[in-house]
Amino acid sequence: MPSIQSGETSIYYEEFGSGYPVLLIAPGGLSSAIEKWENATINPLNEFAEDFRLVAMDQRNAGNSRSPFPVDHPWDAYAQDQIGVMDALGYERFHLFGCCIGGPFALKLTYAHQDRVSAVVLEQPMGLIPANHQGWKDRCHDWVTAIVVDRPDLDETLGHHFVDHMWGQDFVASLIRDEVRAIRAPTCVLPGVDEIHPSEIGHEIARLIPGAVTISPWKDSPEHARLATTKIREFLLSHTP
Repeated sequence: MPSIQSGETSIYYEEFGSGYPVLLIAPGGLSSAIEKWENATINPLNEFAEDFRLVAMDQRNAGNSRSPFPVDHPWDAYAQDQIGVMDALGYERFHLFGCCIGGPFALKLTYAHQDRVSAVVLEQPMGLIPANHQGWKDRCHDWVTAIVVDRPDLDETLGHHFVDHMWGQDFVASLIRDEVRAIRAPTCVLPGVDEIHPSEIGHEIARLIPGAVTISPWKDSPEHARLATTKIREFLLSHTP
């Protein structure tokens, strides 16, 4: 299985298609893995492999990836995994496409590596608001309890500390608003339409990032989803070096 190794961390990835590279960060919460793209309304693996070289990956402790819990700097650790995959493959610059939790992951990676990311697509980015914040934390605590059953290498107490730290702030969790405002990569946002992916989060991201493009509506009908897919392709191609 293709993977990168760093200490106790092993990150699994797959590549599809050909052309300019696009790193895909899947939905699924802390279970974000390649197979979760099957649940996305717009699945880039189905739609864009003829246009781009797609790099899909399992986030740490999801799918075929394994790692200790990154207790102290969780979002930084995930970003290091993600950029590590692109480094290993020799991709100096690339586009980013994130769905659900892939939104905060993509924003963090873009902010940390502004010179590497040429364009960003955020499909229904998750975000934390008063109505869903505790629910997100509860689901992630349940995830920790479930995965440690078959993982004697993981410490459950550390896992729960990791969750509390990861979801300690509101908005997109991985960055504060001033950091999102500092992003300069061309960005396309498809706001969510439910409590897990609040519409107001997607629209605020688009307002904060200079020049960001918003596609809405896009999820309410098959026709709008097809049109959105075409617009995403055009957006990515227009920003391909």
